[in-house]
Amino acid sequence: MRILIIEDEKPAANLLKMQIKKHFPEAELIGNLDSISTSITWFQQNSAPDLIFCDIQLADGLSFEIFEKIRLSTPIIFTTAFDQYAIKAFQVNAVDYLLKPIDPVDLARAVDKFKNSQIRSTIELDVLKSLLNPTKSAYKSRFLVRYGEKIQSISVSEISYFSSEERITFLQTFEGKKFVLEGTLEQTESLVNPASFFRLNRKYLSSLDAIDEVFSYSNSRLKVTLKNCGDKDILVSREKVTDFKSWLDQ
Repeated sequence: MRILIIEDEKPAANLLKMQIKKHFPEAELIGNLDSISTSITWFQQNSAPDLIFCDIQLADGLSFEIFEKIRLSTPIIFTTAFDQYAIKAFQVNAVDYLLKPIDPVDLARAVDKFKNSQIRSTIELDVLKSLLNPTKSAYKSRFLVRYGEKIQSISVSEISYFSSEERITFLQTFEGKKFVLEGTLEQTESLVNPASFFRLNRKYLSSLDAIDEVFSYSNSRLKVTLKNCGDKDILVSREKVTDFKSWLDQ
């Protein structure tokens, strides 16, 4: 069984490799790809593997773009940080998903399912993308936060930006208040209107009104300062610069 891993976070990729080798020593790991572009190139130059483990959110976009451009019959087990409601919805479409951090028991179940040929070879990309990209009516207008024994509802209009630190997601208000949120920054990004919020990089998801200053930076990148943010080295990657400028100019 030849297995290919598509995962851009090295710790997650290494953990998955270790679990596969431990529970399925007969498997041959033929590579670990970390982006949409490198994956497309790899599939164009190599024969298809028997099974693919693929993260949904890669550094350069959703991995579904790979399979829109490269038609494969190879079964795919997606790994994701989305909540279990999304996981159950995905499983209705007979494609297996593993929730991060990956439980070895779930990994074994998924691979056994593959061995028993229970995973369909076709992926309903439109269905999966619609689950990951809510319609405008599904965007949240408020977020519930907890501090101490109190629970407070924060309007989206009050939110300056979201950030991720040590795998913890924070909500920062324009008043300078900071709250811990449940879920990942990727999950939060899917809940807010992209016309109002932009993912600057892996650490920051900013509202339009929070953008204070924008500077040109080396290697065609941009440097951004946010209101009520002490981090003065927020960079927009070269790949996102065009989309970021369009978002500012909307």
